[in-house]
Amino acid sequence: MLGFLFGFNARLGRLHYFLSTIGLAVAMTVVIAAMVGVAIQSGAKATDFSADSLQWPVIMLALVFMWASFTLQSMRFRDIGWDPVCVIPGWIALMLVDMVVATKIPAWALTPEQHGTIVGAVVNFGLFMALLFWPSGDHGAPSSTSGEPSRFPDTPPRSRAAPSPAATRIARVSNGGFGRRAV
Repeated sequence: MLGFLFGFNARLGRLHYFLSTIGLAVAMTVVIAAMVGVAIQSGAKATDFSADSLQWPVIMLALVFMWASFTLQSMRFRDIGWDPVCVIPGWIALMLVDMVVATKIPAWALTPEQHGTIVGAVVNFGLFMALLFWPSGDHGAPSSTSGEPSRFPDTPPRSRAAPSPAATRIARVSNGGFGRRAV
C-alpha cells in the first residue's frame, strides 16, 4: 500500500528530480500566493476576519506539499539504490532527535533562534547533495527480495535433472576417462 502511496517502487533520475523539485516549489508558491490574496481580499470586506479561518486550509496544504516532497525524495532514493522505507524514517528520526538535543542543550544549537545542531545541518546538507548528485543505481540488476540469489536474465537456468547417457559419455571422454570403466 505504501509503495503506491509514496512511490516507493518508482524511480526518478537526477535531472527529473531537480526539475520536479523546482516545479513543486513554484506550485507551492503560486498556491500560497493565491491563498494569501484571497485572504486579503476577503479581509478587506469583512470586519471579523481572523487568521484562525485559514488554519485548516493551511494545514491541509502543508500536508499535501509534504506528501509530494516525500514522494519525490523516496522515488529518488529508490533510483540511487537505497531503500526509502528505511532512509526517510531514519532521516526524520534523526532530525527529531537533533531538535530535542538543540532544545534541551541550547549551547549546542546553531543559533539561539534555531532548533537544530551542526550534526543535523550536516546530515541535511549531505542527503540534499546525495539526492541531487548521486548517480543512479543499476536498473538492470534485479533486486532479490525473497532471500534467494539473484539471477541475471542472460544466463540460462540450470537443470537439476539427471544428465543423459550421451552427456556422461562425452564428459568421460573429455576428462581423459576414455576407455576406462565408470565405477
